[in-house]
Amino acid sequence: MATRAVLPLVGCSSFARSQNVSNGVGQSNHSQWRQATSGDNFRVRAFFKGEPISSGFLSSSLGPRGVNQLCGRTRQLLQAKAVLNSAELQTLKFPAFLPPDVELLREPVAREMAARIQHVPVQTSLTSEPIMTSCVIPKSMTSSSPVMLLHGFDSSLLEWRHSYPVLEEAGVETWAIDILGWGFSNAEGVKSYNVAAKREHLYEFWKAYVKRPMVLVGPSLGGAAAIDFAVAHPEAVAKVVLVDAQGYTEGVGEMATLPKLLAYTGVALLKSVPLRLYANTLIFTKATFDFLLDSMRVGRLHCLMPGWADATVSFMLSGGYNVTASIPQVQQETLVIWGERDTIVPKSFAERFLADLPKARLELIQDCGHIPHVEKPKQFSSILKEFYLEENRPEVQVTSQTAVQ
Repeated sequence: MATRAVLPLVGCSSFARSQNVSNGVGQSNHSQWRQATSGDNFRVRAFFKGEPISSGFLSSSLGPRGVNQLCGRTRQLLQAKAVLNSAELQTLKFPAFLPPDVELLREPVAREMAARIQHVPVQTSLTSEPIMTSCVIPKSMTSSSPVMLLHGFDSSLLEWRHSYPVLEEAGVETWAIDILGWGFSNAEGVKSYNVAAKREHLYEFWKAYVKRPMVLVGPSLGGAAAIDFAVAHPEAVAKVVLVDAQGYTEGVGEMATLPKLLAYTGVALLKSVPLRLYANTLIFTKATFDFLLDSMRVGRLHCLMPGWADATVSFMLSGGYNVTASIPQVQQETLVIWGERDTIVPKSFAERFLADLPKARLELIQDCGHIPHVEKPKQFSSILKEFYLEENRPEVQVTSQTAVQ
């Protein structure tokens, strides 16, 4: 399947269109790979020769003929590094429903957040049985509006591993939930994972557990989900935060018209190691190879869940989010946060949001790419906290165990 059709699924549609990518990383875009991975801090020990290698090796290996070799070798590299560093890691008990590869995560914040994920039942019209929904529930709650963190396309709540603890430490009541069809929920048996299904699932979760108007935060495609939800259920949303959001990209484009077999082929590529690694170099402005490796582990962990491929194909073939016409209908106060060096979603989108949203303000984060909540978590969390605290001072606290019963 053409990579041009796959890259939009990992948030790289703008890059794919501009480069007309058809067979992986070719001569036309090697320079971007080299630029993203250059520097002394981006060297790894090659399994191929046992010597340090640089980005030139990586870029050539990601040509059409080198993808299979790199995929296998990189998998070995990931596992070997995990074994070598295991003595340095805190022993944590992970939920049994998470894929076994959770043990390969190296980042302490990723491991700690994964250990806190729990399943709670959410009754919907989508299935006869409640959907066991994966989420992270705050340690304490207030009577004020909480923050609800969504995530981007084909991602999970682990996307918030860097910012969640910062927000929690700052006293912000923070929830994180996996959007239906992604993340770690047990959603097998759902007939459709289209926009309406995702909206209903989030609403029923809110109605069962949150029960107060929330500050809804949506990064990338999660921004489109936040817009859709805020317009459909204004009673559930006090404020909206859009983070490098996709609001003016209509649906999934040509993906919606693919034959189902071809769609499954494309989705299978989404969890490939080379594609995930390459996508990360486009997302982050500065990163060591170790950081990119663990970000890739985190980013593909949910792809190992049962039903992931079915859910993703279902969403693709449904057409995806089309919220451009809904943007002016968002009546809640809205904060637009943007990484100034985002190469995935252009900064012009931020300017359009300011023009089209009735009550919007913009915060730019310097020297930052597409996901500031990962790349600049302290600065991002400070901006979000300030917005959250405006007319929203926490009051009576209760324990999370009591609140979710």
